[in-house]
Amino acid sequence: MMELCDGVALIAQAQIVILYMEIRMVITTHSPNTDTIHIAQTASDLLATYLEQHPTQQLKLVSVDGSEQVLEVPPLALHLLLDILTHMGQGNQVSLIPQKSDLTTTEAAEILNVSRPFVVKLLETGAMPYHKVGRYRRINYNDLMAYKQQSDLECLQALDELAEQAQELGMGY
Repeated sequence: MMELCDGVALIAQAQIVILYMEIRMVITTHSPNTDTIHIAQTASDLLATYLEQHPTQQLKLVSVDGSEQVLEVPPLALHLLLDILTHMGQGNQVSLIPQKSDLTTTEAAEILNVSRPFVVKLLETGAMPYHKVGRYRRINYNDLMAYKQQSDLECLQALDELAEQAQELGMGY
C-alpha cells in the first residue's frame, strides 16, 4: 500500500482530479504555473519509484490533519496519473477525453487548435463527419482524430516539398 502524506495536500493544491464517467469526461486544460510544475515533478518521481517497486491497486491517503483513507485504484489509472504528473512536471497542458465521446464544435476546435467557425466550415463541407443532437453539431472523437492525423500528414508532406524546393534553389535549408 502506498502512503502519501504531504503529497496529498500538494496534489490537491495542484487541482489534479481523476473522474470516472461512462458517458463523457473532458477536463479543461490550464497552463501549469511554477508551483504546480514543481509539485507534479515531485509527485511523479514518487509515484514512478513506488510503482516500479510495488505494482499495487491500493493507495493510502494521509491528509494534513492525519486522517487516513485507503483508496482502491485500477493499475491503468495509476499509470495514467503518472503520465499526467509527468507531463505537468514538464510544464505541458493536459487534457483527458474518452475515445468514445462526442465533442462539441468548441471542444473540437480546441483540440485542433483552430477557431470554432473553421470547424463548422469543415463539417458543412463534408471534410469531417458529424451528427446533430437537437440543433447542435457533435463530432465523434475518433473521427476528429482521424481528420487530425490526415491533416498533420498533409502538413508534413507540404513541409517536405518546401524543404526540397529550398534545397534545389540553394536557399541553404
